[in-house]
Amino acid sequence: MHDFPQDATGKAIPYGIYDMGRNEAWVSVGCDHDTPAFAVASLRRWWEGMGKSRYPEARELFITADAGGSNGHRSRTWKHELQRFADEAGCAST
Repeated sequence: MHDFPQDATGKAIPYGIYDMGRNEAWVSVGCDHDTPAFAVASLRRWWEGMGKSRYPEARELFITADAGGSNGHRSRTWKHELQRFADEAGCAST
C-alpha cells in the first residue's frame, strides 16, 4: 500500500494473472522494471505452474490486460513476446 524508498534496498514489482473461471490467481514478483518481457514471463510461469494442468485441452487463451505500462497496446515488444509465448504454448493467436 505504501512505498518507503528510503528504507528499501530494491523494489519488488508484482504482476498478477487472475483466472476468472476458477476464481484463482497467480502473482509473480520480481525486481525487474515493468517491462513487456516480465509481463509475458509472468504469464508463462502461470501457464507452466497452473494453467496447463487446469486446461490441458486448451488451444486458445483469452487474455485481457489493462493496456498500461508493460502491456500497452502500442508496445511492439509486448506483442512480440506474447506471440512467442503463444507459439511455445501451442495456442492460436488472433
